[in-house]
Formats: sequence, C-alpha cells, structure tokens
Amino acid sequence: MIVIERNGETTVITGWREWVVRAVVFLAMILLLGIVVFLMLGLAVTLGAVLMITIPAVIVVALLGSMFANR
Repeated sequence: MIVIERNGETTVITGWREWVVRAVVFLAMILLLGIVVFLMLGLAVTLGAVLMITIPAVIVVALLGSMFANR
C-alpha cells in the first residue's frame, strides 16, 4: 500500500497499480545508479590516463633540468 498526501488529500494506491509504481521507481533508481557508476568509472579512467602521462613527463623534465643545470 502506497499512501500519498498532497494538499490535504490522501491518495492510497493498492493492488496491481502499486506493483507498477514500485517497479517503475525501482527501474528508475537502477538507471540512476548505472549512470552514476558510468560517470565515476569514466572519471577514474580519465584521471588515471592523465596521471600515467603527466607523472613520467614531469620526471623526465626534472631529470633533464638537473642534467643541464649550471652548477
């Protein structure tokens, strides 16, 4: 049984309509969770790829800088 109170009126949803509402809400939540997981995974892969390129580049630049620095 789903009870909704709006503007002082109470609406009760029961039976097969309740099952449909619950199924739609469940599917919407699963879809939302999937979108969040997809975005987080994309962010993690992107950040990992950027770090895999920039960290070695910074190390190479630091080594070259220390080799050619005037002492």
